[in-house]
Amino acid sequence: MTRLKAHVERHTIARVGWLRAAVLGANDGIVSTGSLIVGVAASDADKGGVLLAGVAALVAGAMSMAAGEYVSVSSQADNERANLAKERRELAEQPEFEHEELAAIYVARGLDRALAHQVADQLMAKDALAAHAQDELGISDISTARPLQAAFTSATTFSAGAAAPLLAVALAPHALVIPVVVGASLVCLAVLGALGAKAGDAPPLRSVLRVTFWGALAMAITAAVGHLAGAAV
Repeated sequence: MTRLKAHVERHTIARVGWLRAAVLGANDGIVSTGSLIVGVAASDADKGGVLLAGVAALVAGAMSMAAGEYVSVSSQADNERANLAKERRELAEQPEFEHEELAAIYVARGLDRALAHQVADQLMAKDALAAHAQDELGISDISTARPLQAAFTSATTFSAGAAAPLLAVALAPHALVIPVVVGASLVCLAVLGALGAKAGDAPPLRSVLRVTFWGALAMAITAAVGHLAGAAV
């Protein structure tokens, strides 16, 4: 067995598409639903009203995340298709220029001109469009847009995240709804931050501090607004 075959590397960059949508969805589910619940509870609403607001936030948020991700990532996919179509036309109409363009990219990366032309020759002989897509346009199988995957992942993880503060409301005495929801939401955010960092091979402490700080800030501001609105009413 060669050293190359024996050396096994594990990279997590291939997870970037679904990981971003998953972390965004779960984080938004916890923060937005937890903040709304805390704000409504701070306005002196009864427990039934708080629960109803939380359920509405879960359903509306999940649908919004799915639609938003689908539209956003579909726009990215449309842009990728348009650029690939343009590149395909250019390869058919002016292959020599496209060859020089690809070789110039490799020269800029550090290859000498003769080797850059050899690399361009071999890659374009195998799959010219794929070579230009990856090295000129930055489009690859790893980074390509997947609208349905992003929409489903965001909606599912948003619902899972929103379920945590909802469960806290259901189990907590009415007088303790706010501290219990805040505590449960921050714990869930910390766990989410740690899991997201682990999945992406990033330092966990920074991720945990980041998500808990912004989550706490969002709930504090919403609680203040809810209290002021309740006092005004």
